Amino acid sequence: QLQLVESGGGLVQPGGSLRLSCAASGIMFGISVMGWYRQAPGKQRELVAGIGNSGSTNYADSVKGRFIISKDNAKNAVDLQMNSLRPDDSAVYYCNAVRLGSTFWGQGTQVTVVS
Repeated sequence: QLQLVESGGGLVQPGGSLRLSCAASGIMFGISVMGWYRQAPGKQRELVAGIGNSGSTNYADSVKGRFIISKDNAKNAVDLQMNSLRPDDSAVYYCNAVRLGSTFWGQGTQVTVVS
């Protein structure tokens, strides 16, 4: 029904930047919210950033001022620009979408921030 595929993860030094992209395919009509979550080993999955169909955004306090979420409607994608990365940003980042009350997830992309 709806498939989400993340890309752009990798290994980066502290202070560096990465840009994640989530490509959506399938039935996209009715999507109300898309966003990014992350999950580090042994920790719960947490919201990083979300964007509504009106363009409104929200961010976790830990990433405010450093990360920017945006839509690319022409490519059916949601991007996450991550700047000033810290080691505690290391996690698997998952794309998320809510459509007609159902939640969809991508398989995740690994982000590792190490010296």
